[in-house]
Amino acid sequence: MVTVKELCAPVSDYKVNLGVIQLSREEKRRRRRATAKYRSAHATRERIRVEAFNLAFAELRKLLPTLPPDKKLSKIEILRLAICYISYLNHVLDV
Repeated sequence: MVTVKELCAPVSDYKVNLGVIQLSREEKRRRRRATAKYRSAHATRERIRVEAFNLAFAELRKLLPTLPPDKKLSKIEILRLAICYISYLNHVLDV
């Protein structure tokens, strides 16, 4: 079993070979550059993913009480405020 200490070993403990990597002809043939079509499709998928992510944060933001209500919050602030608000609501239910 791996311990946390083993996973968090200092960088100096790792032996890294910085030599040149030799690829066979077949490996070179398999490693093709991404085509413009592929890059474009990937960029489109990433844009859609980021838009969905930002939309989810906007929806979460609408559910959180702040003063003023239209105050701009960063994503980390939204998450922290959500954690605090959920804790508060749990406390209210327990009382």
